[in-house]
Amino acid sequence: MAKLAKRVQKTREGVDPNKMYGLSEAISMVKERAVAKFDETVEIAMNLGVDPRHADQMVRGVVNLPNGTGRTVRVAVFARGAKADEAKAAGADIVGAEDLVEIVQGGKIEFDRCIATPDMMPLVGRLGKVLGPRGMMPNPKVGTVTMDVKSAVEASKGGAVEFRVEKAGIIHGAVGKASFDAKKLEENIKAFADAVIKAKPAGAKGNYVKKVAISSTMGPGVKVEISSVTA
Repeated sequence: MAKLAKRVQKTREGVDPNKMYGLSEAISMVKERAVAKFDETVEIAMNLGVDPRHADQMVRGVVNLPNGTGRTVRVAVFARGAKADEAKAAGADIVGAEDLVEIVQGGKIEFDRCIATPDMMPLVGRLGKVLGPRGMMPNPKVGTVTMDVKSAVEASKGGAVEFRVEKAGIIHGAVGKASFDAKKLEENIKAFADAVIKAKPAGAKGNYVKKVAISSTMGPGVKVEISSVTA
């Protein structure tokens, strides 16, 4: 435990918690401190000036990162007939209807993202208590309830990332791996921030983006100058 604490303390050296860094410098700092024995995920956290308890201040959406996430995404599709075949051909990992509902209800969730055709939603609706808390419930607003199954599967496999504001007004999202070169991380981060800004709800008043920070899985958070992310 002491060894772990010492390692964590070392990664925090040189990071001023009260300073905001330009995006390029912040990325370099995060990459330098990603010293775990695995390829750490780089994440962004955006503190927004919204209160998601009000329906007109909810922020959610999906962004296709230009350089992908660096992780293998397992996709499940609820579909029948020709659409089920389309999903399999597009690379979906699990495809089914009633049989897939039974599997999920039994607690076996071997996928990271869930897509459904509109006609399947009455069936998928039964899984709200299981998929909802995991952020996996298909939703037309983020393109996971659609007849264009092929595009949805390909987007999910290619780097589509869903985002949804939490109770405290914060949005988290994975934007790549520490092994990515700095330019690719910068492009992904800007794409994510741009999507969040475009999803600004009508009910948001005043300063929308309040704080931005990036970090790796095991590394410290580095505050980022908002202008360097949103420019």
